[in-house]
Amino acid sequence: MGLSRILMAPTIFLTIFSLLFISADTHEEGFISVEVSDVGLEFVKDLLINKAISSLTPLELPPIEKSKKIPVVGNVHMNLTNITIYEVSVSSSSVKTGVRGLDIVALNATANINMNWRYSYRTWLVPVEITDKGNASVQVEGMQLGLIVGLKNQQGTLRLSVVECNCRVGDISIDLDGGASWLYQTVVDAFEGKLKSAVQDAFSEKLREQIKKFDALLRKLPKQIRLTRIATLNVTLVNDIVLGKSSIDFDINGLFIPTTVAAVSKYHRIKSESLESCTNFTKMAGLSIREDVINSALEVYFNANTMHWTIDKFMDQSFLNTAGWMYFVPELYRQYPNDDMTLHFAISSPPRTKISEGHIDITMHSDLNISVLDDGQPIPVACLSQEMTASGSVGIIGNNVTASVQLDDFTLSLKWSKVGELKLSLIQVAISRILNNIIVPLLNFYLERGYQLPTIHGMMFQDAEILCTNSTIMICSDVAFPKWHHTNLLSIFYQ
Repeated sequence: MGLSRILMAPTIFLTIFSLLFISADTHEEGFISVEVSDVGLEFVKDLLINKAISSLTPLELPPIEKSKKIPVVGNVHMNLTNITIYEVSVSSSSVKTGVRGLDIVALNATANINMNWRYSYRTWLVPVEITDKGNASVQVEGMQLGLIVGLKNQQGTLRLSVVECNCRVGDISIDLDGGASWLYQTVVDAFEGKLKSAVQDAFSEKLREQIKKFDALLRKLPKQIRLTRIATLNVTLVNDIVLGKSSIDFDINGLFIPTTVAAVSKYHRIKSESLESCTNFTKMAGLSIREDVINSALEVYFNANTMHWTIDKFMDQSFLNTAGWMYFVPELYRQYPNDDMTLHFAISSPPRTKISEGHIDITMHSDLNISVLDDGQPIPVACLSQEMTASGSVGIIGNNVTASVQLDDFTLSLKWSKVGELKLSLIQVAISRILNNIIVPLLNFYLERGYQLPTIHGMMFQDAEILCTNSTIMICSDVAFPKWHHTNLLSIFYQ
């Protein structure tokens, strides 16, 4: 009891602000729009290419055999086995959006190959088979890898497909360990084309396999996320993925429903209102969140009967005794002299938020029930209706979203009373002090500590900017990973 009941309010608000960045609202007009800029695409491309290239090795190629007639020697049968690409490096790469999808190109790539060689032949001079074998290393240069990945929304899930995939090899140089003097040029002449073709086919097939793996993983992602014991979020994609000239935009439709209610996911094609974007910022990504998001979350928590609390202990305990109210409500003291009291605040309708340029306005209606304790049992004696308006602001520090609120206006009206008339002007001053000196500072204490955003393990927001515009909260930020995390970036998908 006591102020511990007030802690419910910070918990509710912290949860709501944490939801801003992964949710959307119950109305079709409300959604969260995510924009990945060209800067963000370059960042992701660099990380993914490094990881994807490393996942390609070691890569084994199928054995290659060939017979060739050599002057003097005769018909020689040659084969290459244990052909393994063990190292690949990319000197430059690019990414851009196009009509068909995301176009990723790796230029001037090199690869190192180890293999075993063997040859055998017979001549009329020597009646037995002559054989030799050894090792060889191959340097592949001037390799170009091209990949166009199609992105589409299929029944609310992001799907990836390979629209085009190709690999072209420039030059190869072969270094043989051992063998007859005539062998080098013979191997080059016989196998250069086949090696190039094998490398090209192997890389193309491996890249296709990687995209299929990503697509399969995306299909396994849940469309609903249980956020708390109260709220479950629908994270189904809505609308088509939009490939701009230098960015990717997509919308998430986040329907807040009670956790105890089974959600039915449906894919809706809706026409969204145009949201603000981060085009004025050189940031990697931008999030645009409609005010409907907060309102839908508030409604879920209101319907869960969480927006109420009781005060039965106070810094000045005399305030919670009828003696402290004898001038406000004389009849109260006359009927219940020196009895302890409780104040029960209950939000009577879902709070509403309105986001405008630079700030957030919050309107709340609540009932204040005044009870007297008689042998420990509360006896309701009066009920006041409250209308409160507050203003809020949000910020972001590192990976933490922070917020603060302040009470702007507060009015009281009498709903009913069993203890005669109440001097509302005096009571309003007293209640206002409780709100401003106790409840609001306590709420801000928790809000200003912030709430860590759910992110990929190791990801950090950098130089984030957050602002409020017309009906929208907009966040523009860069992201970074620790250097030690780069090589393990995609490992979370394969656990």
